[in-house]
Amino acid sequence: MHDAGGVDETVQAVVEFALQAVDCQYAGVALYAKGGNPEVPAATDPTVAEIYRFQMDGEIGPLVECMRSQRTVVVPDTTSEVRWPDWAKKVLKLGVRSVLDVPLRTAAGTVGVLGLYSVEPDAFGPDAEAVAHILARHASVAVATARREENLNLAVDARKLVGQAMGILMERYGLDDDRAFQVLRRYSQQTNTKLHDVARQLIDTRSLPRS
Repeated sequence: MHDAGGVDETVQAVVEFALQAVDCQYAGVALYAKGGNPEVPAATDPTVAEIYRFQMDGEIGPLVECMRSQRTVVVPDTTSEVRWPDWAKKVLKLGVRSVLDVPLRTAAGTVGVLGLYSVEPDAFGPDAEAVAHILARHASVAVATARREENLNLAVDARKLVGQAMGILMERYGLDDDRAFQVLRRYSQQTNTKLHDVARQLIDTRSLPRS
């Protein structure tokens, strides 16, 4: 998990390893997304994506509860689940009998949920839950690290774009670096466009966006 290239690769490694570490048929990871529904970047089967969709559409179910409470949620048997009866009926039709949702937490907070699914009832006992928690701890750190590295890479790329765009303005109009940056920032504000997108347009088209 820690050797995976990015966030998507990391969570894919998480769900694939989960099938080996815990006796279950399906696994998936849902991650927090800023200003919207959770993302589902990795699942071992389309069944998992369908189960997640039920919950995201209705904002109810063990996944939603796990994210809100930041606590492990176990559904021993979907045939007798009374907390989320509508969700349980839909999941039962997919052949899933038991569910284990474990929060992915770091010191900075919860980053998502690891979901494990079995076609057998009462599949997740104390031993399986203990293994899932160990896996979740490693997965939380791996995902948080991958996200941080991706954000750093994006920041570096953005700075490179802005630097190249400033160079074009400095050469074309004889500006110093401070003035060139102010021009880019002004166009960014006037057109409600991110600074690095203004820079990319200038590099690609050799012209600034219309204000």
